[in-house]
Amino acid sequence: MRLSLRARLTLTYGGLFLAAGVVLLGATYALFDQQLSRSGPKVLATRLNPAPGTAPPAGVSQEAAQARVMADTDRWIRDQREELHDAAVTSLVTQGSIALLVVGGAAAGFGWLIAGQVLSPLHRVTETARRIAGSPAADRGLHERIALRGPRDEVKELADTFDTMVERLDRSFDGQRRFVANASHELRTPLTLGRALVEVAMHRESASPDVRQLGETLLQINARHERLITGLLLLARSENEITTRAPVDLADVVAHVTAQTTLEADGSGITVETDTAEAMTAGDALLLERVVQNLLENGLRHNTGSGWVSLSCRTEGGRAVLEVANSGHAVPPYEIPALFEPFRRLDGDRLVTAKGAGLGLSIVQSIVRAHNGTVTAVPRREGGLTVTVALPSADPDPETAPHPSPLTTRA
Repeated sequence: MRLSLRARLTLTYGGLFLAAGVVLLGATYALFDQQLSRSGPKVLATRLNPAPGTAPPAGVSQEAAQARVMADTDRWIRDQREELHDAAVTSLVTQGSIALLVVGGAAAGFGWLIAGQVLSPLHRVTETARRIAGSPAADRGLHERIALRGPRDEVKELADTFDTMVERLDRSFDGQRRFVANASHELRTPLTLGRALVEVAMHRESASPDVRQLGETLLQINARHERLITGLLLLARSENEITTRAPVDLADVVAHVTAQTTLEADGSGITVETDTAEAMTAGDALLLERVVQNLLENGLRHNTGSGWVSLSCRTEGGRAVLEVANSGHAVPPYEIPALFEPFRRLDGDRLVTAKGAGLGLSIVQSIVRAHNGTVTAVPRREGGLTVTVALPSADPDPETAPHPSPLTTRA
């Protein structure tokens, strides 16, 4: 017969308390009987056994003496009954209370042990769920299962349901990874082929100026599509766990990215200022470079003529802090959360001539979260934004720390 967890707990605790009550009842009866047996005969012997050689007082008849003895006996019986009653009550209150505390403590201890044994599968379910929830990598944590063994009760059904849910999520993430890998190939190939055909048509000797102008426009559209696909793939990648972590100095990353964007900054007439100090963190140097690059490009492209962009990094409160501020148009505070959503722009522009794909800050947020960090944006009163990235600080490792020069690859 199948007993539910609730029924087993009810029977367990009911049996424990019943056994404790029986023990308490027996102990109380034994103490009460012992007290009566010990006090009664002793007092009775003292009162009824007269001293040897005693005789009735002079001038008192035998009948009067016997009547007086009978009166004394009745009075003694009443006194003895009250004394025995007081002794029994005292014994029951004091020694019975002690017995109750001892038996109750023993019952509570056994109940605690038995409840721990009964509920131990629930602790296993909770620990497994906590490990999976705390794992930043969906492709690693979702491979774990509870695989609980035992009677098929509510806990077993809960564990099996949880395993089924995790298995479905695991298959879903596997399908997502395969889709990203296939999309990377299927989407890049026609764009690369289209760009090659347009370039061949543009560079023909017989190509007219109209054809070349059309080719330039098509190449710009093609480049925008390539940036969009690259951003989508990077966004999907950054939402997974950072499997390989190495010490990275944000000061080196800022210097490298700033040097690469000098031409774009000079062409737009925007001044780029840097104020860097050592800010060591641990993570993927390429992805962290993309964070700085996206924030800098966001500041350059969403700016005003003769504006400025300021980049600074430092170590503060055990965190490596990167701060990027820029001038520009006023940004309403209620629009800040929408800027971190994919394909969301402040002006809602979705035209071909848009400055970006609307994925810059989304990618920044995903990468920072994958590094167990935080990113916040605050509008400046004069216009523009101040974006602050805080990452866990890490001590530099002389053996594994990369030199500043290897940071030469752009994502």
